[in-house]
Amino acid sequence: MSLNDPIVPVVTEPAVDAEPVLVAEPQPSLAAEGLPSRFCCFVTGTDTEIGKTLVSAAILHTLVAGGVRACGMKPVAAGATMRNGELHNDDADMLVGESSVHLPVNITTPYMLREACAPHIAAKIDGVTIEPVPIIAAYAEIAAASDAVVVEGVGGFRVPFSDHFDSAQLAEQLNLPVILVVGLRLGCISHALLTVEAIIARGLVLAGWVVNEIDPDMRFADENVKALAERIPARLLGRIPYLDQPNAADAAKFIDLAGLPGWPSACD
Repeated sequence: MSLNDPIVPVVTEPAVDAEPVLVAEPQPSLAAEGLPSRFCCFVTGTDTEIGKTLVSAAILHTLVAGGVRACGMKPVAAGATMRNGELHNDDADMLVGESSVHLPVNITTPYMLREACAPHIAAKIDGVTIEPVPIIAAYAEIAAASDAVVVEGVGGFRVPFSDHFDSAQLAEQLNLPVILVVGLRLGCISHALLTVEAIIARGLVLAGWVVNEIDPDMRFADENVKALAERIPARLLGRIPYLDQPNAADAAKFIDLAGLPGWPSACD
C-alpha cells in the first residue's frame, strides 16, 4: 500500500433481492482532518547532474519565503564525506539549508552512502541494502512535522537501489505528484519523453516540468523547448537560464508552481 492510496470500495452483504451496495472504506491519512491540504512532490530528472537539487531547493525556498513549514528529503544520497563526525552530502545539505523544518539527518536522508557512484553499488560497498520501509517511515515522520515536503530522487527516474528495488518503485510507493527536471542539452528531448512515458506508465501524476539550462553553448535551445512543450502532456513550470553560480533564491525566480494541488496561495 502506498501512502496516498485512493479510497477502496468494499462490498457489503446485500439484502435479499437487493443489488450489492458499495461502501467507501476510509483509508489512513497522514494529514489530520480539517487541516489545509499539504503540498508534496517528488522531483525527478532526465539524468544525473541536471539540476534536480537546484529545483528542489528553489521550491523549498519559495515555500519557506511564504511562511510555510517545509522540509526537503533526499532519501538516498551517494557521495558523502565525514565532517565534524557526521556524514554529509552536498545535495542533501542544500535541501536542509532551504528547509524551515529540521529533523535528524537519518530521517531526511535514510541512506547516506559514501561512494559517489550508482546507489546500488555504493550501498554494496557500505554493506547496506536500500529498502523501501525505512524511506516510507521517514517520509511519514517528515510529513507529520511539516506542511510541505519536497522529495528529491536520485539520478534519472529509474535508478537501481538493489536487485529488487529502484527509484521508480520508490516514486510509486510514495505516490506523490512528480515534477520532472529537464537538463537542456543535446539529447534531452529523447531523455525527457522516455522519462515522461515511464512516469505515466506507473500511474503517477506528472504535475509539470522545469527546464534547466545547463549548457551555455547549446544551439537551438528555444526549438528544443518548443518540441518538448508540444509533446509533454503537462504544464511547463519554469525555465531556469544558465546561472554562473546556481543557487535556490535565483532559480526560484524562474519557477511558477501556482495552481498545483496543495500549493499555498501565500507563495504565489
